[in-house]
Amino acid sequence: MITIEVNSLPIAEVMSDISEAFNTKAQENCGEYYLDLPKDIGEGYIRGISFDGGLGIMQYDCLFKQDVEFCFTVNEVHPLKFLYCLEGKLRHRFENSDEDHNIAQYQEAIVASDFLNGHILSFDAGSRTVINSLEISRKEFQKKIQCNLVTMNETLQDLFNDTDASKSFYHDGFYSLKLADLFREMQSFENKDFLRKLFLEGKAYQMLTKQILQFEDDLSEIGNRSILRRSEIAQIEKAVQLIKGRLYQSDTVEAIAQEVGLNANKLQEGFQNLYGLTVNRFIQKERLNLIKDLILNTNYSISEISDMTGISSKSYLSKIFREEYGTSPSEYRKHFVESLLNRKK
Repeated sequence: MITIEVNSLPIAEVMSDISEAFNTKAQENCGEYYLDLPKDIGEGYIRGISFDGGLGIMQYDCLFKQDVEFCFTVNEVHPLKFLYCLEGKLRHRFENSDEDHNIAQYQEAIVASDFLNGHILSFDAGSRTVINSLEISRKEFQKKIQCNLVTMNETLQDLFNDTDASKSFYHDGFYSLKLADLFREMQSFENKDFLRKLFLEGKAYQMLTKQILQFEDDLSEIGNRSILRRSEIAQIEKAVQLIKGRLYQSDTVEAIAQEVGLNANKLQEGFQNLYGLTVNRFIQKERLNLIKDLILNTNYSISEISDMTGISSKSYLSKIFREEYGTSPSEYRKHFVESLLNRKK
């Protein structure tokens, strides 16, 4: 195992310690520090940037040849960390503890050490691990916002107000789909210099806002949570397959949600995020696609097609078909047949 001792703050000094341990040099551009892993260590990179007001972001995209342990043990109050595992897995423990916290793909953890104790982050060899870490110096952050936190959840109020780190804190869960979108945007952003710094600072505040909202949602009973987690995408995809497989039925949104293990609000949010449609509009679009296919490729009557696609009546089918395609089902079939005959002439 390779053990990296990080005995400095802020992030610029953290990156200096890491690069020295890897016997390489961190590059700097507009306040962002980055290093590529030496080939004897592995593949990938580590980036770090700090902003006014005590916020900073560390990004790890690493495939190590040996197990690697980062020991953040500077003799100061350590930042509050929001850890997000985009790929692979990470182990976290507090400096004064032997208990490991396992953070798997799509999971997030809020970690705050007590007093002057630090954090140990462990990466397994041979597995690509992608981590985003939002880091907050609570004392600097409070000076920046100049605002009471009375509307925030009481647990988070205590956490943010604990500027002297009188107690430790750990919370984990699965991060939201909206946070996943932010991470994807951060990874794909190609501009550099001043624009990149502005972009990342904006994303840092968005991450914090969405994380606070998600923490409050985490406190609700599972069935009452309204924010969709990245880990629940498979359930949205299952709902899509159910819908496509039985368009002839008239399932309610609530019934579909219950069958795939989500509540209706989360199902709606998932469809809006992934397809830009409500569940009912998605069902209608799929039915219209099937109707069009049956009109063009079978001899079924419009009434029969209405029954086969779960439409309540022939007249309603004609109405929604005209709204979508600007013509009636019968006219659509007639024009298609005529165009085929003209091609054969």
